[in-house]
Amino acid sequence: MLENTSGFKIYCRLLKYVLPYWWAFALGVLGSIAFSGIDAYFINFMKPLMNKGLVARDLQFLKSLPFTIMFLLMLRGIASFVSRYFMSLVGRDVVQTLRNAMFNHLLQLPAAYYDLTTTGQLLSKIIYNVDQVAEACTNAITVTVRSFAYIIFLLLVMLFTNWRLTLFYLVATPIVAIVIHYAGRRMRRLSGKVQNYLGNVSHISEEAIEGYQTVKIFGGQSYEQQKFYAYNRHNRDQAMKIIFTESLSTMLILFIGAFVLSFSIYLITLSKTTALHLNAGNFVAMVTAMLAIFKPMRNFTEVNNVIQKGLAGAQSVFALLDKPVEKDSGTEILQDIKGEVEYHQVDFKYQTQTTHTLHNINFKITPGKTVALVGRSGGGKTTLVNLLPRFYDISAGEIRIDGKNIANVTLQSLRENIAIVSQHVTLFNDTIAHNIAYGSLETVSRSNIKTAATAANAMEFIVKLPQGLDTLIGENGVLLSGGQRQRLAIARAILKNAPILILDEATSALDTESERYIQQAMRKLVRGRTTLVIAHRLSTVEDADEIMVMAQGKIVEVGTHHELLAKKGAYTDLYNSQFKVYENTAS
Repeated sequence: MLENTSGFKIYCRLLKYVLPYWWAFALGVLGSIAFSGIDAYFINFMKPLMNKGLVARDLQFLKSLPFTIMFLLMLRGIASFVSRYFMSLVGRDVVQTLRNAMFNHLLQLPAAYYDLTTTGQLLSKIIYNVDQVAEACTNAITVTVRSFAYIIFLLLVMLFTNWRLTLFYLVATPIVAIVIHYAGRRMRRLSGKVQNYLGNVSHISEEAIEGYQTVKIFGGQSYEQQKFYAYNRHNRDQAMKIIFTESLSTMLILFIGAFVLSFSIYLITLSKTTALHLNAGNFVAMVTAMLAIFKPMRNFTEVNNVIQKGLAGAQSVFALLDKPVEKDSGTEILQDIKGEVEYHQVDFKYQTQTTHTLHNINFKITPGKTVALVGRSGGGKTTLVNLLPRFYDISAGEIRIDGKNIANVTLQSLRENIAIVSQHVTLFNDTIAHNIAYGSLETVSRSNIKTAATAANAMEFIVKLPQGLDTLIGENGVLLSGGQRQRLAIARAILKNAPILILDEATSALDTESERYIQQAMRKLVRGRTTLVIAHRLSTVEDADEIMVMAQGKIVEVGTHHELLAKKGAYTDLYNSQFKVYENTAS
């Protein structure tokens, strides 16, 4: 797995996202090198400045000095702009590319992945982790190139000034490299923990925000605060460990440099030999170069922190991008179907479970018929219908539509022939028109949208809204009632006009008046379609062509409403228990 992948391999994979923008990257690198070269030249310029300007008082040199400095500073400003702008351009493009890739991949992942991953963790990957990755492959490289080039240029200045002292100075290089290496390994591990805790913080925040009413009414503020505080504290603790590691390594590097610098100056000041003796200009240039080299050395420690955060983020991002997408190996196109649905010896087990949820499911629905699935909660009804659009793949057996095994059919053509209306309606923060004509339906005419909304009994409330079909409905339709949201979902299904329809508890959470509107709309919706209906209220499916009673993942009874009552079996028990509930409620 990626956790065991070396940082070098991850970084190489990361840089592949930079390659399309190589020209901007190259300009940024050249700008960084030029910037460092000019800074180093300024230090080397100390030699003539001291010897010619201050000691010898060369008038021609002094007259040209302001223009020379102005020219160098202008070049330095241009180099800084080129470096920062083009590296930032690469960084933003990499962020855009990675986020697009992650979002596209998320849309193709199977339902099982979403079952095991929280929304907060996914959002943290897309928003926070990707930014860390971009920092590692752009800004970190800018600082690294600039610092490395600066060190090389400063060493050249020192070598040309006095090569013997420079060699002595280089003795500290391996020690500095060891400090940076061990600090980097620790910071990468800690950065991964920070990102994980941040994902948990995002998840808890999201749950508390979405469920604010439940939190308030059941007094959950204290409980949610404790969870949030705990993860936030863990995140803070890991972040402080990173800061401690970075600060300690920087301090050690400065101590090493200070010792070498002090000893070098000691040798210079005491030496009477020509090997170490320096004139005023060379002395100032040498000491200034030795002092200046501290900053890029310290930068290496700081940039190492950025790189390790980026590598930790890259592990998380690439782990998501490497998740296998939905299996779509089918080659047949499902079109012009009649709507015959058959389950043949179907077994199913969730990845996280050891036992099967569905056992030996066998039934056939003739085109245009309505079949209801009833039974107590946990019997497998929703799981059974979720297998039809292949949200999950079966463990054994076959599911066929018009005799074709759906495993051999492309996912797109399969789902184009199925519409779903569920109890938990999904709407988007958009207009009513765009929510009805969603996805592949977005090109339909305005008149067709109105026709679908009218058939779903939705135009009755739409015309009363300020902008009618163009009214924004808020996140998940928060500005509409439950019944209104349900009618929009039915309008969407009517507009799709798919030959196969799944109704999953479409009226269970509605009041009597809303249910009446929905039932009227659903009678129009199921007409001429093969329909699977999941219902807890048996009164809503008494007119179904066939009713299947499920218990513990098996179909235990099949028949019409009257046939099943006559059997006095599982269906009768369900019916009588509901009748008693209604009777007790009425009294």
